[in-house]
Amino acid sequence: MNSDMEKSIITKIAEDYLKDKELFLVDVKISKDNDIEVTIESESNSVNLDDCVKMSRHIESCLDREKEDFALTVGSAGLSSPFKVFGQYKKAIGQDVEITLANGSKLKGVLTDANQDSVILTHIVNQKVEGQKKCVKTEVTETFPLKELKSTKLIIRFK
Repeated sequence: MNSDMEKSIITKIAEDYLKDKELFLVDVKISKDNDIEVTIESESNSVNLDDCVKMSRHIESCLDREKEDFALTVGSAGLSSPFKVFGQYKKAIGQDVEITLANGSKLKGVLTDANQDSVILTHIVNQKVEGQKKCVKTEVTETFPLKELKSTKLIIRFK
């Protein structure tokens, strides 16, 4: 069950199930050993165990174990996992994130906005001010095309 077509079948089953729910699909992975891993996320709050169980049962009901044996795991995207889909960016607006640019540089700041093409990050930079020896910390807001981002992760703070 490791071909792209079968992955697309699982993806379609999952997306159809999630259509009218506050959940969205993050990823579908299928290993060589037919271990299917489906990752979901919630638009507003966290994914609970019941959400995962219901989705797992739905996917299993759409597949035929007589044709092919498989293992199925449905879970939520981890807090420290990099973003994979636009819904994760949308959910993180207003939160602290770390982005890694394609050139390898990292920036930490607040995700101010996101759309299908780019993200807006407000962050602190050290700027040289004419006539002063020390750099001054300045808050800047920059737009980054999604295609220039290598990864984006939430910054988890414990208070």
